[in-house]
Amino acid sequence: MEYKDFVELLRQRTGKEKGETEAMIESFCRVVTERCAQMDSVTIQGLGTFEARKKMERISVNPATGQRMLIPPKIVVVFKPNTYIKNSLKGRAKQ
Repeated sequence: MEYKDFVELLRQRTGKEKGETEAMIESFCRVVTERCAQMDSVTIQGLGTFEARKKMERISVNPATGQRMLIPPKIVVVFKPNTYIKNSLKGRAKQ
């Protein structure tokens, strides 16, 4: 689903104007971004949890040349879906 399709679907379900719907989505994204930047997690009931995790530095090897490189540590945002979503996806995988 593309962004414009998502906005339209959300607009229809909430009964809000397109501009209001886009503002809600942007506000949501801003809150998640700010909280993750502070290394905090955001849990949304019925959806899941967004959280920032620190990946430690590691050594990687280029398979073509055999050259070893040091990958610096970095912070990544991960999403952990709730149980309902996980079970729904498992059911679809079996079909």
